Amino acid sequence: MNVFITEDFLLTNKSAVTLYNEYAKSQPIIDYHCHLSPQEIAENKRWKNITQIWLYGDHYKWRAMRANGIDEKFITGSASDLEKFHAWADTVPKTIRNPLYHWAHMELKKPFGIADKLLNRNTACEIWDKTNALLATDNYSAHGLLKQFDVQLVVTTDDPTDSLEYHKIISDDKTCTTKVLPAFRPDKGMAVEHPAAFKAWVEKLGNVSGMTITTYHDFIEAIKKRHTFFHERGCRVSDHGIETAYAEQYTEKEIAAIFGSVLSGKQLTQEEILKFKSAMLFEFGVMDYERGWVQQYHLGALRNTNTRMHKILGPDTGYDVIGDFEIARPLTKLLDRLDAEDKLAKTIIYNLNPRDNEMIATIIGSFQSGTAAGKIQYGSAWWFLDQKDGIERQLNALSNMGLLSRFIGMLTDSRSFLSYPRHDYFRRVLCTILGEEMEKGLIPNDMKLVGEMVSDISYTNVKRYFEFST
Repeated sequence: MNVFITEDFLLTNKSAVTLYNEYAKSQPIIDYHCHLSPQEIAENKRWKNITQIWLYGDHYKWRAMRANGIDEKFITGSASDLEKFHAWADTVPKTIRNPLYHWAHMELKKPFGIADKLLNRNTACEIWDKTNALLATDNYSAHGLLKQFDVQLVVTTDDPTDSLEYHKIISDDKTCTTKVLPAFRPDKGMAVEHPAAFKAWVEKLGNVSGMTITTYHDFIEAIKKRHTFFHERGCRVSDHGIETAYAEQYTEKEIAAIFGSVLSGKQLTQEEILKFKSAMLFEFGVMDYERGWVQQYHLGALRNTNTRMHKILGPDTGYDVIGDFEIARPLTKLLDRLDAEDKLAKTIIYNLNPRDNEMIATIIGSFQSGTAAGKIQYGSAWWFLDQKDGIERQLNALSNMGLLSRFIGMLTDSRSFLSYPRHDYFRRVLCTILGEEMEKGLIPNDMKLVGEMVSDISYTNVKRYFEFST
């Protein structure tokens, strides 16, 4: 059969081919936001079969399999790994025009070298055997895969109460060629809408901070201690996965009272919840600024929409959707509040609803400054949008409203060690857009000029922006 993922895949013009091969293809990867397990990296995890590394925890694939009528037994249930792989192989042909079809075959090509076969029920057994044989070798352990994909640096996503013990193991392991740093994800420190879970988290925070937390002042001091702890272990990034920004007016006295109420188990009013979240986002922002960190806001996910399945499977299992929250007003208020105090850190803003593209692209322009080029970033197309159309729309919105040349590029936002072809996917889309405009005379037909822009977006900008030493 004809090879599907060719060397020129997605590169639809001659200039794109040159841009990709000379300026993008060989660039290393800095994955500044992902959900890889630090424990799996520390232990140099090995997988017994392709299902374990490819299908476990991948809610993108799970959603497609459910849409294809596959019984949950073969998705997250009791079926064997082989049976689950065959169910996925039966689903793949039905994913044509879904980005999963591209990603699946890109991941089979690299790292497994399977380019001459499409995955389906007829090829499933052969692909199962070949991938499993490779997974048994050193090049396909966690360390081996990161090295194959030329991943220089990974930033994981970590709760403030985490011991970061696995990051220490990785740091001390000279056989791991990829640097792995933590990111500070304090969302549970804002989740006062769930009093019991919040109280349990506060108790855990107190234990790891060596404090007894009884007041809001204690709470902030304990979080600051953990912020310092993370900083001392190389953390330079925070992250917030929230529906929208929060910027209600409040007083310190109100927040102290709200904290006392939630610790007593009281269910808060909506107004109290929003005020507390607003106070915490501001405090987190100040901490990040004072440490010289980069803060990230992932906005717009409406989570756990299927109550029945959430009770069975829990969160992050494929039942989240694009939300339609008000974002512009609270986000600009939050950024303005931090800016007015001269406490606005470098900030990356991601949206999940594509209707918000131009809005976010204009918001970042209101808070740039001479302290850093591209200080406020419009984050890469995220989650439901990290496919060809979503990437193109994000790049076009940023180009029209800001400076594409200062963009810090792609990330995986993934739990899978096989997701790194998404960086290659992004680079190919970028090169095709720019190459087409070169050939149409919309931008200069100057390969060096445009090529340096491609190199910057693929690698140089992100390294400079975070000031990572790799």
